[in-house]
Amino acid sequence: MNAVIEAIRKRRSVRSYESKTIPRDIINMIIEAGNEAPSAMNSQPWRFVVVEDKKIKEKLLGAALPNAKKILEIVKDADPGRYQMIEKLYRELKDPVYYSAPAVIFVIGSGRYADHSCPLACENMMLAAHSLGLGSCWVGFGAMVTEDAEVRGLLELVEDERIFGPILIGYPKGYPERPPKRDPQVKWL
Repeated sequence: MNAVIEAIRKRRSVRSYESKTIPRDIINMIIEAGNEAPSAMNSQPWRFVVVEDKKIKEKLLGAALPNAKKILEIVKDADPGRYQMIEKLYRELKDPVYYSAPAVIFVIGSGRYADHSCPLACENMMLAAHSLGLGSCWVGFGAMVTEDAEVRGLLELVEDERIFGPILIGYPKGYPERPPKRDPQVKWL
């Protein structure tokens, strides 16, 4: 099978990581893969911030978790089963947002083309991580840190920037099973 197709089919969202540090050259390869993503008008509207420091990750968690819990309350009535599953994680895990991943890569974008282009960089990075034997996970709740002035300063966020990620990276303790997939809905013309 084609290596790219195989990576796409086998990549999973990993939420359990070994505490092993990832060598910087490997993180740089992953970032370079993100930088190779297509972008509208070749705008390349992204920049990357890598967080490895445990104290900074604790600050990120402190900023993200209250916002994630607010969103979870919205899910409570709409999808009770999912609510119970996530609420259980919040009770059991020390870090139910970043899953204690050794590296958290924030993809930060701005400008007219960021909404279309930055997610492509994220996907490239997750596929690159998988191809290098690492696990990854895109965590939307992890981006809910922008209300905290200290975190905004650490990430050097300016007025028009948004977080498109973050992407968790680490050596997986295991890979989740493949979730059920719907058949693609295709119309040929």
